[in-house]
Amino acid sequence: MAAEHRATGHAGLAIGSGSRLSRTCVRAVLLLGVLISLFPFYWLVVMASVTTQDTYGYPPKLVLGPHLLDNTSRVLDTIDFFGSLFNTVVVAVVGTALVLFFDSLAAFAFAKYEFPAKKFLFGMLLVTFMIPAQLSLVPQFVTIAEFGWAGSLKALIIPGAANAFGIFWMRQYAQNSLPDELLDAGRIDGAGLFRLYRQVALPLFRPALAFLGIFTFIGLWNDYIWPLVVMIDPEKATLQVALANLNVLYNADYALVMAGALMSVIPLIVVFLFGHGTSCGTWRRGR
Repeated sequence: MAAEHRATGHAGLAIGSGSRLSRTCVRAVLLLGVLISLFPFYWLVVMASVTTQDTYGYPPKLVLGPHLLDNTSRVLDTIDFFGSLFNTVVVAVVGTALVLFFDSLAAFAFAKYEFPAKKFLFGMLLVTFMIPAQLSLVPQFVTIAEFGWAGSLKALIIPGAANAFGIFWMRQYAQNSLPDELLDAGRIDGAGLFRLYRQVALPLFRPALAFLGIFTFIGLWNDYIWPLVVMIDPEKATLQVALANLNVLYNADYALVMAGALMSVIPLIVVFLFGHGTSCGTWRRGR
């Protein structure tokens, strides 16, 4: 019996040691992945804090330089940064809010209601995934011009108020996370579609909405081609179009470009952290 206990104890120690070793290896790999993912942002900060001559140096500098404030000041003197930032914030915030509302409402209907031609309409929605966005630039610009919206922020907000990806994503989430029993209970209480959507569906949709909100906000914030085409008024230029003016073809000031890129990416980090915290908090409460 004593020998059996000793053997069992040795086996338990071996299993425990192996488990700790595997956890250590996993954590080391994850830490390495985090460092690799953060390095481009760190490199952006370094390049924004040195001069353009330093960016051509070899070996490249890996420590912060003393010119970050100077480069930031030159960005503000070269372009209307805050005006472009305001335009971009309006487009990104309003556009994201519209996408979250229309996509989640459409997804709720596709997932939990039956109506004529439902499968056909959803199939046509999926077909739009296969159409490159560049093919719609000309007809979309003609349509916007006919409405008289060319050069206004409405041209950047309204055409993207709903999208196929968001509807597909929210529909798949609704099918798996929204029990039919909750909807039946709401119907017994006399709730209609919009009340069920507001009081039953939306609280359960929060993690999916957080992801869709981050994804949409970043897409609108970084959009360059469509604002470049439709914003014929320079005073209504978005941030990415304004930052493109920092890059001169034959005399590129890379320190200036990097400083502008750094200034434009900071709001995205704030939005990502906010959305991530919202989704994680909702998930913990759900557990």
